[in-house]
Amino acid sequence: MQVGIVGLPNVGKSTLFNALTKSYAAEAANFPFCTIEPNTGIVNVNDERLEQIRVVVNGAKIIPATVEFVDIAGLVEWASKWEGLGNKFLSHIRSVDAILQVVRAFDDSNVHHVSGSVDPKRDIEIINLELIFADLETLDKRIADNAKKVRAGDKEAKSREDVYARLKAHLESGKIASLMEMTDDEKKAIYDLHLLTNKPFIYAVNVTEDKVNTPESELRAITGITDPQIPVLPVSAKIEMDMLEFSDEDKKMFLADMGIDFNPMDSIIKTCYNLLGLQYYFTAGEIEVRAWTIHKWDTAPEAAGVIHTDFQKKFIKAETVNWKDLVEFGGWAGAREKGKVRMEGKEYIVQDGDIMLFKFGA
Repeated sequence: MQVGIVGLPNVGKSTLFNALTKSYAAEAANFPFCTIEPNTGIVNVNDERLEQIRVVVNGAKIIPATVEFVDIAGLVEWASKWEGLGNKFLSHIRSVDAILQVVRAFDDSNVHHVSGSVDPKRDIEIINLELIFADLETLDKRIADNAKKVRAGDKEAKSREDVYARLKAHLESGKIASLMEMTDDEKKAIYDLHLLTNKPFIYAVNVTEDKVNTPESELRAITGITDPQIPVLPVSAKIEMDMLEFSDEDKKMFLADMGIDFNPMDSIIKTCYNLLGLQYYFTAGEIEVRAWTIHKWDTAPEAAGVIHTDFQKKFIKAETVNWKDLVEFGGWAGAREKGKVRMEGKEYIVQDGDIMLFKFGA
């Protein structure tokens, strides 16, 4: 899973990337386009359940789930019309699964703003319009190609005409594609367009240190993002960089001293995970305790296939226990004794937090 970090220049994208990846990989400078080629980094999904499980099964190590973040160069107005860097930046966005848009909501005379002032609503509109313009170009090419097929009597092309026309009007009204109401068939019809604005969006509002506890309602008011299906989260890139070399315990204490009872980076990572319809189950033994990424609604054989494709083909059943039961009763033996371990078959829908032990045929 790849999440692309986008936004205007100097809004804190590269600083946020460094904080997420706990590195100094991305140059964060006070001038536009200090990032040209995208930086990528793999980030662990922190989950306190892993350590609790490890303790009761006496596991030697933990392997958490991960997310890959991509720091993409700052976009500016008319980037979609550029032949060079603008198109290059947009192509980097096209390859990711979700878009994390960083929005600046702090004043600092020492940090230049490319538009000359801080205005989150305006900045979001600039970025979204550039993505929409790029999508309209893609859609117009497809509409022209589809029209030729309609004239040739292609029934499938004829069935796509309406959704293409509605989508064009929707985009031209300044709305991103993901907010257009569509049936499942219509979503399938536009899937191969790979539209930039049809990806899941998350907004990270970069605020000053004293504003990290800003309620969601206030964040939505200053950004203009009212649709509840689009997450809007507070973050202070400055705080995160200040804590970059802190231990987990020191970070928790530092945040607590500031009245912050959550880890903003963990909130962003887990929100990205959930937005893409992902979850994970665990395998747990003395060698390792590991989180395996699957899609919500995946069956037990599909979950086994994430470990190895042969496991899906040869799946017979899976011993399954909820992580809380395994922890409460001291491991596999105790959970079995209390009747908490179930045998699940091929139709079982795996739940987040399941711990599974698969049985296979020859």
